[in-house]
Amino acid sequence: MLAGGRAERYPPGHRVGPRRVGDAPLRPCYEPSVRAEFFSDLGRIAAEDWDALVGEDDPFVEHAFLRALEESGSVGGDSGWTPMHLTLWDDAGLAAAMPLYVKEHGFGEYIFDWAWADASHRAGVPYYPKLVSAVPFTPATGRRVLRRADVSLAEVAPDLRRGLLEAASQTRASSIHLLFLTREEADALGTDPRFMRRLSLQFHWHAAGDASFEDYLGRMRSPARKAVRRERRQAQELPFELELLRGDELGTADYAELFELYRAGCLLKGSFPYLTEAFFELMPERLAPRLLVARARMDGRTVAASLAFEKGAHLYGRYWGNHVDAPMLHFELCYYRLIEHAIDSGITRFEAGAQGEHKLKRGLMPASIHSLHLIRHPGLEAAIADYLPREAAGMRARMDELRASGPFRRD
Repeated sequence: MLAGGRAERYPPGHRVGPRRVGDAPLRPCYEPSVRAEFFSDLGRIAAEDWDALVGEDDPFVEHAFLRALEESGSVGGDSGWTPMHLTLWDDAGLAAAMPLYVKEHGFGEYIFDWAWADASHRAGVPYYPKLVSAVPFTPATGRRVLRRADVSLAEVAPDLRRGLLEAASQTRASSIHLLFLTREEADALGTDPRFMRRLSLQFHWHAAGDASFEDYLGRMRSPARKAVRRERRQAQELPFELELLRGDELGTADYAELFELYRAGCLLKGSFPYLTEAFFELMPERLAPRLLVARARMDGRTVAASLAFEKGAHLYGRYWGNHVDAPMLHFELCYYRLIEHAIDSGITRFEAGAQGEHKLKRGLMPASIHSLHLIRHPGLEAAIADYLPREAAGMRARMDELRASGPFRRD
């Protein structure tokens, strides 16, 4: 059951330190020069201060995206995602931050721990609430440790770990899960052995010096190259107008169409539409500079579209929806158009979302996904600690197999 009402337990901007939270005094756990604060409302932090911590290539941890999730009701309320963002402050102001949520379920994370939750409940140990550092409903690798340019990852990691442990204690969370970390973050935060490392798999495209989509195809083996050309030809022969547009080229009606397509895509897959209509209504004002839409139109109506986010040298395919079942249209709008755009624009990495071995023969290759997990119950921790190395070994073997069967020539 989705549980709401937890926001009252974590007032916006409460601190870990000598300040009081409600009627319960907290013991100081930081040096006087560094203090931690938790925020259930990102609007209480100035956008320019938060975004000063964000890297050049990640649109999803920007203030605009995370705040739009909150304002639209996509998180908070009875969604089972209660914001509790961890921030570190020093004499110069906001030094570091980590998007953090109290979770009442395991949906919308894409690093699956259903078996862990089931084992915990069968043992009579509550698994929820738990703490999750991630971008809700967004299986994209990116920085979870946001920090000022003068603050090093190694320097801030111990303070963030202490803040996470304090948050787990305050919320009585069973566990802490840091998802879709960069490799560097996993290395730095994982120096504490209580944070167990997990390896997962996605399929990403990386630039390889191609000057055009034809150059890209030229690196493929002949059968794979012919298959891609055939799929593109079939899509382009459909009776639709295919186009690639930026978010600021779209009008209000276009965003309404995107919401309907998003909802249709969720219903078709049997998944819950996490993003509310209000989120799409906020897109033109808040997110348009980051948006890229590949769509198919017929008689003045959008019949299929993929929605991607672009920032710096990275491109992320996120949402797909369609009102028509047309052969190869999904591959054209979700993969080929975006890879072509990436090559033409100097993009170095394109992520097309979670799972999907069908992406392999279209040129998206296996990529390692890193997460860290701290389990507070000793028995459950021991079982998971025994399992994770075996899972990782199997994952590495599988990635080797997939790479060997990829579409590109061995030379």
